[in-house]
Amino acid sequence: MVDVLVGTAVPILFLMGTGFLSRKVGILKQGDERVLSAYVYFFALPALFFVDLAETSFVAETVSFIFAGIIPIFVVVAIYVLLYALFRFSKNTLYLLTLSTVFGSLAFFGIPFITFAYPPGQSEQLATLAAATIGIAAIAVSIATLEFYRLGESLKMEGLKQVAKGLSRNPLIISIVLGILVSIVGVQVPSPVAAFLHMLGGTTSAVAVFMLGAFLYGKKYINMKKAFGLSLLRIVFLPILALAILMLFNLPSMEHSVLVLMHGMPVAVSLSVLSQRYNFYKETIASLTLISSVGALIYLNIWLIILGA
Repeated sequence: MVDVLVGTAVPILFLMGTGFLSRKVGILKQGDERVLSAYVYFFALPALFFVDLAETSFVAETVSFIFAGIIPIFVVVAIYVLLYALFRFSKNTLYLLTLSTVFGSLAFFGIPFITFAYPPGQSEQLATLAAATIGIAAIAVSIATLEFYRLGESLKMEGLKQVAKGLSRNPLIISIVLGILVSIVGVQVPSPVAAFLHMLGGTTSAVAVFMLGAFLYGKKYINMKKAFGLSLLRIVFLPILALAILMLFNLPSMEHSVLVLMHGMPVAVSLSVLSQRYNFYKETIASLTLISSVGALIYLNIWLIILGA
């Protein structure tokens, strides 16, 4: 167990620290992290999603794993909407709670953490499948929430159209859909192409965590108390909810643990980017990203102990 805890915390800490120091000493300048983000977003992650999903057999157990991962996202949204209807707090509070809970760093942080925590091979494929399928639901809910915030009291149908348009052009969504289609049709990806995609996708973990460290440097962090409270939604609330829901599914131990951990991943860095674009609680989201990302090195390992990994 100690080896597992050290094996997850130390590599991620070193990678994040190296990214942070690269900004601190001036090797990377402000905005350079966007290049790394673009590389992961447009090249490494789509390659990883496509090739791993293309090599996945979508049998009954796989479908059960997918539904078990997605359901907590919609359940937590339903809970927040019910609380909003009962207590009539502001819509902006509803939006903030929703985004702070559902928009996790499943790919940029989740895949590296799972591959460090578990033996290679199956762990990467499970992490990729979880990140891809949960990610589709989380991204759709998050973008819809931000569009509703932007529109205010205007017609919400316009926001849904913007969400559908954005998702149809998203490189991650496209690679996920293509990978699943290739698997279902039964087309074999040629070995040289598969090798290239695995090499490209294999860079995701290191570059994504390094980029996170670079991203955290130089940001304005305020409302730390409020951000800490919001961080508990992904540190405690969503994983516990997922744990309860997973009791309804007869999943093997490793699949069960991967899904709980994925729902406990820190808030996605891209949420900070989107908060800037939509002018949505920018400073609070930046502080939330810092607290959840740095704290993940501790609390995710606590979840590993609880899950008996």
